[in-house]
Amino acid sequence: MDFDSCKNSRFCTKPVILFKKQNSIIVLIFLMIISGCSPERHGNLGIKNGRLSACPDTPNCVSSQSIKKSDYIDPIVWPQNFPDIKSILFDTINAMKRTRIVSHDKNYVHVEFTTAVFRFVDDVEFLIDEKNRTIHVRSASRVGYSDLGVNRKRVEKIRKNFSRLFNKATSK
Repeated sequence: MDFDSCKNSRFCTKPVILFKKQNSIIVLIFLMIISGCSPERHGNLGIKNGRLSACPDTPNCVSSQSIKKSDYIDPIVWPQNFPDIKSILFDTINAMKRTRIVSHDKNYVHVEFTTAVFRFVDDVEFLIDEKNRTIHVRSASRVGYSDLGVNRKRVEKIRKNFSRLFNKATSK
């Protein structure tokens, strides 16, 4: 029985099959959304032996302390001593959309970034080394395999905005 002949038949199953396919797609999208909103943080966050944790074996993480070339990204540096570098870092983070500072202490900051569409949560960590005027950074996705370069682009945006705010603060 073809679709046109179903118009006058009460036993036609084609529209039901189409409906089931649509429901499957909706359920799949729903599962992707709720898995992306996972509140669970990875256990590999924080400072261990004076360093940020290594990136996992998936291509969805970058770190300025990585020994793997594919995961490496330059740290954030500043050219001269500045008494409150952490305030510039906080201003940089707070100027970005969908961020939440989860924790911080003297030389460590953990931030959650939430993506706009699917609400995936990524963890970004900063390790501040004032003596060497360096902020080491690690940005990692919580779920999925690839991030399509989102973490690398995010860190580059943070670096650019940090530099702009630092230059503004020191030119006063």
